Amino acid sequence: MDVLTPPAVENPGMEVHIHPFQLYSVVKGEKKASYLHTSPEFCLKQLLSDKEENFDKIFSLSYCFRDEPNSPIHRSQFIMLEWYRKHERYEKIMEDVEKLITTCLKSNLPIRKNLSHQKVVKKTMQELFLEFLGIDILNYLDIQSIKGLLKNYPDVPLPLIDCDWDDYFFLLYLNKIEPLLDKYPLLLIYEFPAPLSALSTLKKSDSRVCERFELYVNGVELCNCFNELTDLTEQKKRFHEQSQAKKRLYGYELPEPKSFYESLEQGLPPCAGVALGVERLLYSLCEVSHPFFDAT
Repeated sequence: MDVLTPPAVENPGMEVHIHPFQLYSVVKGEKKASYLHTSPEFCLKQLLSDKEENFDKIFSLSYCFRDEPNSPIHRSQFIMLEWYRKHERYEKIMEDVEKLITTCLKSNLPIRKNLSHQKVVKKTMQELFLEFLGIDILNYLDIQSIKGLLKNYPDVPLPLIDCDWDDYFFLLYLNKIEPLLDKYPLLLIYEFPAPLSALSTLKKSDSRVCERFELYVNGVELCNCFNELTDLTEQKKRFHEQSQAKKRLYGYELPEPKSFYESLEQGLPPCAGVALGVERLLYSLCEVSHPFFDAT
């Protein structure tokens, strides 16, 4: 079911390194703040939690807003395709994504030649680190060990301030792993290290990893999927940690997503969801830069 969510919200999303645009209005002489959403995630999950409505499979195709520099594959307002399946796990979303890519490759789009006859390759994050760096990243799940690991790569600059685990991880990943991912034109990476769980569940048989995946096409990340966390207490805990990290790193905080919390008190059912950047999809499949407007 196609659903339309409001772009102006009380909380735009809690990711530490994603920055929203703030709005102001004056109500009865009082200045009131809101934000343009960075993703329709909270609103879509509120629909899934609504016990009076039967929202099982929903999607949103609309604009999102992030206060970040423009690039050939990103602009501050961009089109996001985001969808959720109630009572399904993230493996089902993997199937959706593969079918979407396969359909695009068989379409009349001017697909890049190197993508013809390609199939999606699936690898865990652990497998990628073993392949490209010869290390088991799951042996470095505390801050001190991964910080020590980075010292083995002098070409990767260490920050001057203390950081969270994920910051050290992405310094290594973005400098030493991601530039090599175009070896696999269609690559699905799953089972991320547990400290990168965000709002995803941990794997029951191996709590060192979380149940999320990303798809890369020609080395460009297209989407991010979670097997969704449904425990409200744990969600509040992770939100608090993200809020404190944002304040420490960027000097500002976002308000609590109270409406989101209230809806989740009804109980978010087991579900999985994914967000996919449409401009990135077109760029990676067809090498079309700025597909929806003239950059000049």
